Amino acid sequence: MLQGSCLCGAVRYEVTGPVHDVHHCHCSMCRKSHGAAFATFARFTASDLRFVAGTDHIRAFRSSAPIERTFCSTCGARLTARFDGMPDTVWVTVATLDGDAAMPAAVHAFVGSKAPWFEITDELPQFPAYGPMGD
Repeated sequence: MLQGSCLCGAVRYEVTGPVHDVHHCHCSMCRKSHGAAFATFARFTASDLRFVAGTDHIRAFRSSAPIERTFCSTCGARLTARFDGMPDTVWVTVATLDGDAAMPAAVHAFVGSKAPWFEITDELPQFPAYGPMGD
């Protein structure tokens, strides 16, 4: 089981199922939302995620028609992203996992809109939009 929390510790969660894949997302919405060159997400089955504390601190924001992002209303930490077309899936921000989750990213997604000031220097596959998703 993996555990995670927001920056202030008000929101805590557990994930009991396997990680399906991990990717670095370079889309402009992730960059703005995270204030960084990209955001790293792990994909899980939605029913495997359980918030164990602080649900009253969780706020949702629809960043575009098909995407809802959640965050802690106290510290602003980004927690999850969900796509309307994938109701059984939740993307969890890897940075909110406690400890070393040892889950390296497999791809860079949405590099077609990556920050022009950021250079990707690793050997991971790059995709202009969505990358392939495992099982």
